Amino acid sequence: MKKVYIKQNRSQKYKGHYPLIKAEDLVDSKMSCKEWVSFYSEKQEFLGYGYLGQQHKGSGWMISFAEQQPIDITFLVNLFNEAKAYRATFFADEATTAFRLFNGEGDGLGGMTIDWYDRFLVVSWYNETIYALKENILKALISSDIEICGMYEKIRFQAKGLPESTYVYGDQAPEPLLIKENNVTYATYLNEGLMTGIFLDQREVRSRLTDAYAIGKTVLNTFSYTGAFSVASAMGGAISTTSVDLAKRSRKKTQEQFAVNGLTTDNQSIIVMDVFDYFKYAFKKQLTFDIVVMDPPSFARNKKKVFTVAKDYQQLTTEAVELLNKDGLLIASTNAANVSLDKFKQMVEMGIADTHRSFEYLELYQLPEDFRVKKEFNEGNYLKVLFYRVK
Repeated sequence: MKKVYIKQNRSQKYKGHYPLIKAEDLVDSKMSCKEWVSFYSEKQEFLGYGYLGQQHKGSGWMISFAEQQPIDITFLVNLFNEAKAYRATFFADEATTAFRLFNGEGDGLGGMTIDWYDRFLVVSWYNETIYALKENILKALISSDIEICGMYEKIRFQAKGLPESTYVYGDQAPEPLLIKENNVTYATYLNEGLMTGIFLDQREVRSRLTDAYAIGKTVLNTFSYTGAFSVASAMGGAISTTSVDLAKRSRKKTQEQFAVNGLTTDNQSIIVMDVFDYFKYAFKKQLTFDIVVMDPPSFARNKKKVFTVAKDYQQLTTEAVELLNKDGLLIASTNAANVSLDKFKQMVEMGIADTHRSFEYLELYQLPEDFRVKKEFNEGNYLKVLFYRVK
């Protein structure tokens, strides 16, 4: 097994089980190999086993911190069994049949995730090295206590010649595969590119709309994708919903989500349009809403402009609040890991303040329990969802 050396003055954090290998911490930052390696300090102190693999977060992952426990099939099987045991309440919940089963470094193996869709698994690979090591990883997964009906994989790194999505094991899932989340049904597709039709990390936010906030309200869902927030609102008694997304596929996908819940679209508007263009249209038409949901991608480009959370979220907030009724609810969400919670909160509150309206901060949601986060790596808790009452 190859040895990789960490700079002596950077080794202490790894002794504390910090999992992410960063380029600036390596003695040889240009070193690369697609195999398990052992990490040592420059004083030959053993730090752990893991691998080098470039992805947006860093340059590799520490996996095992015990010198007597190298990364083998037994180690990996134990990781997957422990991940299943940690989510025992999710497996027992008949009202929810889709959730994150294995959350990368949060469950001890950075660079991959596994999502559970009613006995079908979706495995995502985030760098070339973990993908090169996948044979034994999948062998361990199949050998674990997890009862697998079928499996798909997603390639979430730049890879020439590899399809984004592939069926890899067991039975193939029906299309659509209907899953439940808090007794709301969603149509998912496990082999349509990188997306499945629902973002599982927003489960608690959708639940709050269904159970507490949406009843009797009008809802504007921006960057709506397949309309999951809209459907959750309608199931919670919303008077009407408006879903806005630039992607043409959003209309058909959103209609399907309403249909699988037995809902008509009579009071549901589904609009294919750039969100900022819709804001201008709605303001001109004097349209207003009781609830506005904003969950944009971290980065988006169209023919007119480039949107980034760090640069544009404050302006997005200002324009959204212009359409919000008195005492309306603003739900501001981002999964941008490069924007801290404090910075995000500041941008949203400055965006509201720019409208000269007062506001009350209500709630914060971050990753739900199934999206497990290591206490040594709290930066892995990327999701930030803020609820505000705007006067």
